[in-house]
Amino acid sequence: MSSAEQTAPALSVAGPGGEPPSSGAATARKRPARSETTTGVLFGIGAYGLWGLLPLYFLLLMPAGAVEIVANRVVWSLLFCALLITIARSWQALGAAMKDRTVMVPLAVAAGLIAVNWLTYTYGVTTGHAVEASLGYFINPLVSVLLGVIVLKEKLRPLQWAAVGIGFIAVGVLTVSYGKLPWIALVLAFSFGIYGFVKKRVGPRVDALTSLTVETVVLAPLAGATMIVLGITGAATLSSNGPGHFWLLASSGIITAVPLLFFGASARRLPMTTIGLLQYFAPVLQFIVALVAFHETMTLDRWIGFGIVWLALLLLTVDMLRNARRNSAIRKRARLSSTAPGS
Repeated sequence: MSSAEQTAPALSVAGPGGEPPSSGAATARKRPARSETTTGVLFGIGAYGLWGLLPLYFLLLMPAGAVEIVANRVVWSLLFCALLITIARSWQALGAAMKDRTVMVPLAVAAGLIAVNWLTYTYGVTTGHAVEASLGYFINPLVSVLLGVIVLKEKLRPLQWAAVGIGFIAVGVLTVSYGKLPWIALVLAFSFGIYGFVKKRVGPRVDALTSLTVETVVLAPLAGATMIVLGITGAATLSSNGPGHFWLLASSGIITAVPLLFFGASARRLPMTTIGLLQYFAPVLQFIVALVAFHETMTLDRWIGFGIVWLALLLLTVDMLRNARRNSAIRKRARLSSTAPGS
């Protein structure tokens, strides 16, 4: 996932000379905004939809294991990113990012975090734990709120506290249900939560494509070495399962990069509140795929645990919408007061 987090610019309420625009001008100005919002939503659905259906892709890659899939994902992503950078003529921006220590160090940390996330998720899906993997992305928003308290010393609003508390209860219920701590879900939630935090810090200084390329450059030597070792030991499936399997694995570069670029395009056009709502689209699809395509079982106590998680997310969503509406009202009052006579 990407960290481009720019909101769409607010529409001007005055004409070129400061005078109120005519109704025709206002209509002309509003149309692009609606178009941008629609485009942003479509890009967002595309990004989260592809992430949600990713388990089906892993199913096609059988009998490749998690380590081989992730190694191929890194190497082929690097090649695909290099092609995109060549088309976009962004080699200079990439070089500048790699020379800037304040960019490279955070992105190297991000690369390690996303590698852990990819390995854990792929392992979960390929070993019959796709439901638990989807749980990780359900609780990720709760982890992000918790990180805000721990790392940024943010003060939570009452509904946020309630959501986090209910989330802890859900983890307890699911621990009893699974007979062990749901470590796959927790590793996914925390690795991606911290990854998002790191990317948010470096986001304003580097675009999504450059960021992804740097991360894959950092991981590529280890991924390449892993592919070589798997090939030498005869454990690789890349070249031993026919051309169809080869090209499916090679496509991992496109399948990795495209949703990230879609997300970047969406985040540039939409407010973060809308992005926050769209993010639930991916784990819902992952959950459905786990039940329908992978035929994983859900016992009553697991349904109860997931239900508690969904209750926490409902409270978090209500709080997010209320806060967005409150901030919008404050900005509207500020604009009105700034344009009032004598201000």
